Amino acid sequence: MRRRLTFLILGASLFAVPASAQTDCGWNPDYDGDNQVGVEDLLGLLGVFEEQDSDDDGIWDSQDDCIGVVDPCGVCNGTGLDEDLDGLCDDIDDCVGVYDECGVCNGPGPDVPVIENIEVFYDSAYIEAIDFWFVYEVGADTTFSFVCATPGCTDPEAANFNPDAVIDDGSCSYGPPECGGATTVTFDGYTYDLVAIGTQCWFAENLRTEYYANGDPIPGNLTNSEWTNTTSGAQATYNNSSTNLEAYGRLYNWYAVDDSRGLCPSGWHVPTDGEWMTLEMELGMSSSEANETGYRGTDEGKQLKASPQDSPSWNGYDSGDPLNSGFSALPGGLRYYYSGFFYFEGFSGYWWSASPNGASNAWYRNLSSDSGYVYRYYYSQRYGFSVRCVRDE
Repeated sequence: MRRRLTFLILGASLFAVPASAQTDCGWNPDYDGDNQVGVEDLLGLLGVFEEQDSDDDGIWDSQDDCIGVVDPCGVCNGTGLDEDLDGLCDDIDDCVGVYDECGVCNGPGPDVPVIENIEVFYDSAYIEAIDFWFVYEVGADTTFSFVCATPGCTDPEAANFNPDAVIDDGSCSYGPPECGGATTVTFDGYTYDLVAIGTQCWFAENLRTEYYANGDPIPGNLTNSEWTNTTSGAQATYNNSSTNLEAYGRLYNWYAVDDSRGLCPSGWHVPTDGEWMTLEMELGMSSSEANETGYRGTDEGKQLKASPQDSPSWNGYDSGDPLNSGFSALPGGLRYYYSGFFYFEGFSGYWWSASPNGASNAWYRNLSSDSGYVYRYYYSQRYGFSVRCVRDE
């Protein structure tokens, strides 16, 4: 029968090793030399078998993720600092310190005095000789509080008035709220007028950019053959004339409209077919008429056209007439999909929507000199039409 020999650790000592019994066999179990084989000696014994705790963190080196010290940035033995002791390394900490009540890093807190109330005290004396009460001021008291130095528009008449602002930063704007208080927007170096119609805000001019919103160029100056065969975004100026560009903007095929890089500036987009309907119904067209194709409505087209007093002009309602919407549509013509030729400048204007109709067509709007209606239909995506932008809701 085999017997198992078990050592029982009592206190800190396993057994004593008499000095006379010790021999030099290349390894001394009394690791710490105190003539006692205890826990410290066992730890040393483990070290003989390459198991150690070099950084004294209570984790054996073989199991330790960091033999040393992890800095505030989480780097083992790194040199990162965390001066404000918030657990974030200073080089990634957006505030090395403390945010004040106003949200300013190491700021002074509310320090702008605002008067809350002024109380005036009066007394009176009766002058019997003239039978008159004399009322006079004897003092006043003012109560005030300190608030954060919040910048913004402080004019209640402005479209972007900020009731929490106490310091006017010159940002007040007085355009329609549907346009965010703005009257113009600048894109690709050109400033477009804006017009609010109902709840929508539109460019009051045709788009003329040569670049997508991300800065990539939109191919232009295509030959007639190149225009009719491309299935990528493209733009053109009617008859390649700078005079026509100034008056009517550029013509774009629908591939440019549909490009994910965006044809309008950030915060704006090419209107969908439904957004065109919203515009038309705001001007008086019924919902059932708006959903029809062909010429629809009554005088909505005339309301959209530029006035005879505008420059360039068209035959819309006169400038100043309440029926003039300010949309200022102009007859910029089109570029034909089949031949690449230009047609109808000065007589008709065509505008894309962002809504396709099938795989190769898309919805558009047309206004003509001989009609006050708005024409709705779909054409080949290879056509070159004008584009308006509408503000994101």
